[in-house]
Amino acid sequence: MGEKDKKPAIRFIGFTDEWEQYELGDIGSFKNGMNFGKEAMGHGYPFVNLQNVFGKRIVDDSYLGLADCNENQRKEYNLVKDDVLFIRSSVKPEGVGEAAIVPKNLKNTTYSGFIIRFRPKIEMDGFFNRVLFTISSIRSQIMSSATSSANTNINQESLQKINISFPSMNEQSQIGKYFKHLDNLITLHQHKYEKLVNVKKSMLEKMFPKKGADVPEIRFKGFTGAWEQCKLGEISDSYSGGTPSASNNEYYGGHIPFIRSGEINSGKTELFITQDALKNSSAKLVEQGYILYALYGATSGEVSISKISGAINQAILAIKPQEMYNTYLISQWLRREKSNIVNTYLQGGQGNLSGNIVKDLLLKLPIDPKEQNKIGLLLKEVDTLIALHQRQLEKLKNIKKACLEKMFV
Repeated sequence: MGEKDKKPAIRFIGFTDEWEQYELGDIGSFKNGMNFGKEAMGHGYPFVNLQNVFGKRIVDDSYLGLADCNENQRKEYNLVKDDVLFIRSSVKPEGVGEAAIVPKNLKNTTYSGFIIRFRPKIEMDGFFNRVLFTISSIRSQIMSSATSSANTNINQESLQKINISFPSMNEQSQIGKYFKHLDNLITLHQHKYEKLVNVKKSMLEKMFPKKGADVPEIRFKGFTGAWEQCKLGEISDSYSGGTPSASNNEYYGGHIPFIRSGEINSGKTELFITQDALKNSSAKLVEQGYILYALYGATSGEVSISKISGAINQAILAIKPQEMYNTYLISQWLRREKSNIVNTYLQGGQGNLSGNIVKDLLLKLPIDPKEQNKIGLLLKEVDTLIALHQRQLEKLKNIKKACLEKMFV
């Protein structure tokens, strides 16, 4: 390792010493877990299995299974604070060598034979280790040492040779606390995002009439009377587009965004076409705010409101509701009905929808435009909140990814 590699690119103020490099086998001991028979499972003492390690990074003793074992086995395969548990064998290649930290002494608890326990001989910060074994330089060493048969495996000998670098305990503690705080923020926004998604799902179920009903289960105060049933084609204008010839280079590289079905939720496109392409093909222009409905392929049934003005291909149906009908409300109904539409008109998820199928869809809407607008606005506000938490979540994850690259050697 060169001199420049002994210090991370980013550090907390006050820390200047070089990081020490070791092989894991020099600073701790390894032990494979126990292989229990079926008759021993489901009763006895707490037992750490693969699912308690995979994707967790910390062992939560609230969700452990049980395995029957004697006192000597509980002593030999015990788990204490700051032990590191590695997945020894995994069906998923990316799972092998994943690590989770034991945050406290786990009394009378053993662990699976598919797990290898690493017990540091030196003082190491648990929260620092929680992050250390996820960084790319260590994960790449683990993956290159793994072997594959029916499962992907790694053994003690390979783990012993893994090179790691770490600083003083004080610096480890600072780094560990920082990533713990970052993980807490990520979890917070993840929970808020998931909660809002579930709220939205419930709203879509309760704010539209169920099959056979004329009114929804939940309604804004002051609105009464049955909703009207109509065909989508009766209350909107719609059309699909086309694709300019791919062999004509003069049709591409222009200034008109060319929206394809996989891009209906995006605010940008990969392709741009020229005015000549528009004139000499079936491509059609749409304006920002039109409903875009995916007809073909893996995205069949996806719906969005266009974030940009541009041209569409034949895999997209553009829908423009008439003036007295709320665009957002109709798009939300189409999103709510996606699975029903796909299951009804596509055989086993294969094939394509068509403009005529979509135009003939029957939906129920409030007669009063004010009620439509209130529902549409509420759903839009919820979507805005969902997008806000999603962006914040992505931002935090990107910050963490960058810190993992810059704050470790």
